[in-house]
Amino acid sequence: MQDAFAYCADLVRAVDRDRYLATLFAPAQARGALHALYAFNSEVARVREAARAPLPGEIRLQWWREVINGERSEEARANPVASALLTTIERHRLDATKLIDLIEARRFDLYDEPMASLADLEAYGTKTSSAILALAVRLLAGVDAEAVVKPAGIAYAIAGLLRAFPLHAARGQLYVPRDVLDRHQVHPHELFAGRSSAALNAALAELRSIARTHLDATKGAMMALAPQAMPAVLPIALVRPSLDRLERGDAFAPSEIAPWRRQWLIWRAARNPARIVGE
Repeated sequence: MQDAFAYCADLVRAVDRDRYLATLFAPAQARGALHALYAFNSEVARVREAARAPLPGEIRLQWWREVINGERSEEARANPVASALLTTIERHRLDATKLIDLIEARRFDLYDEPMASLADLEAYGTKTSSAILALAVRLLAGVDAEAVVKPAGIAYAIAGLLRAFPLHAARGQLYVPRDVLDRHQVHPHELFAGRSSAALNAALAELRSIARTHLDATKGAMMALAPQAMPAVLPIALVRPSLDRLERGDAFAPSEIAPWRRQWLIWRAARNPARIVGE
């Protein structure tokens, strides 16, 4: 079993560096559970890249549903991420329905259907990033913080999608809500053609503003979280700097925060939790 948790730690370090760095500020005995949760999240988030077509992706997501529902115990024991995740769910009495909801939300990633509305985007962020935040807080502090972390998770999701905007546009995926695009009179074919415009910049600026509004909404409640929960929310410290950096760059060539600076921002927030949500 220890090998399964070690595998998860290596996977998270390789593909989700920000969350991995945040786990270093958690007690050593809690890191394995966080690594299992984050490894599962990474596996599900990368299904489109791994499957390369919707049907294999659907099969993979269905496999994860069945694992969490206890229907593939032998196969789960042979998969280090599944094995570690199931152990973590049992030990910490995690709400498995949140994981099932996350899997269902990730079905959107498999297809090229547009995100219809801002409400749909916020629901997507709630079921993915917010859910992972809430479960991580549960692992560390044993409390239900879903209402506290929901806005921060939505902001985290929006910032991540804006960073990935060029990739999504190149392969015909549309996470920028159609109602936001319509409001600024932007047609999807402009995005897929890789054409910048003042209207597109205005649409993306609206999304950045919405993300900042969600961050501001969680500021007071976030600071009220128990100190032991703070490592779960440290990655939020990257959201506002990411949004600021995106504002200064081109939509199709976003300026990334350097890895050393991302590490420094997480370290600084660990030293002063008031910096998690930012100013």
